Amino acid sequence: MLSFENDYNVGAHPKLLQRLMETNLQPQTGYGGDEFCQSAKEKIRIACNAPEAEIFFLVGGTQTNAVVIDGLLRSYEGVIAAKTGHVSLHEAGAIEYTGHKVLELQGQDGKLAAADVKQLLKTFYADESHEHMVFPGMVYISYPTELGTLYSKEELKALYAVCRAYEIPLYIDGARLGYGLMSSASDLSLPELAQLCDVFYIGGTKVGALCGEAVVFPRGGMPKNFLTVVKQHGALLAKGRVLGVQFDALFTDELYFEISRNAICRAEELKAVFQEKNCRIWRESPTNQQYLIMENAKLPALSEKVAYSFWEAYDENHTVIRFVTSWATTSEQVQALREVL
Repeated sequence: MLSFENDYNVGAHPKLLQRLMETNLQPQTGYGGDEFCQSAKEKIRIACNAPEAEIFFLVGGTQTNAVVIDGLLRSYEGVIAAKTGHVSLHEAGAIEYTGHKVLELQGQDGKLAAADVKQLLKTFYADESHEHMVFPGMVYISYPTELGTLYSKEELKALYAVCRAYEIPLYIDGARLGYGLMSSASDLSLPELAQLCDVFYIGGTKVGALCGEAVVFPRGGMPKNFLTVVKQHGALLAKGRVLGVQFDALFTDELYFEISRNAICRAEELKAVFQEKNCRIWRESPTNQQYLIMENAKLPALSEKVAYSFWEAYDENHTVIRFVTSWATTSEQVQALREVL
């Protein structure tokens, strides 16, 4: 069975497993106070060119989004997100469960436009009854988006300018950050992205780690008693070393970027195969998520040999399905899919 179902369908990069084994019997303090977490934080500061950055390691994307958004918002505030955003669609109402409403905007190709965010904020404050409403207290985006698309540097600058004008934070979900930065369509570097938001996270779970995400406040400003907030959410890992060791390895010798690049290369090979086989592309994506429109009648046969993700119904006779490459995908697997198609 070939698997293009997601980018976390295998374990961890061998170098991370090796470091976990090498350090396994070294006693360390808990909850992220260990030497490996401190080393990883310093390497991430260097990679981001953000010497004053405050960093905290969490175990997964949903926990990270819930903790960061709840930690930064006041009780009466909500978070602005695209209707196709991950917190809007695929986190089972985790943000609403914390007591904060997701304020959805239509978006375009998965992205929020600065003008639309500005109009929402302007309209809100122009309403004489706005104190009876949910305040827009933060903007959430992801890089790449849920549809595999990317914000340009200019788009991100414009969005961040609106956030600063209204004094609300811009938060970037970086579950697939490496794959976004390594795309040939990206005009952003990690240091540039770090300067154009108030908080973001570097995804590890989908980019080579067993688990783990690194939350980065690039110019400081981590909420007071953030560790306590994390613990209240049940998201504090006692053996924080497990995360520290992995991120320390990922940010040694640019491993994170090297393995991210592999997913992009394999995705480009995938696109060539789809073009050769005259497959119908649903949306163009420059990253590791690729979407096809397939006849429903062909899906049972395909499912016998290939794992993929259902995305949405296209019409009565067709379905949008997603193929995802990762740091571990090989050219041989892509060619095997070609034979299946």
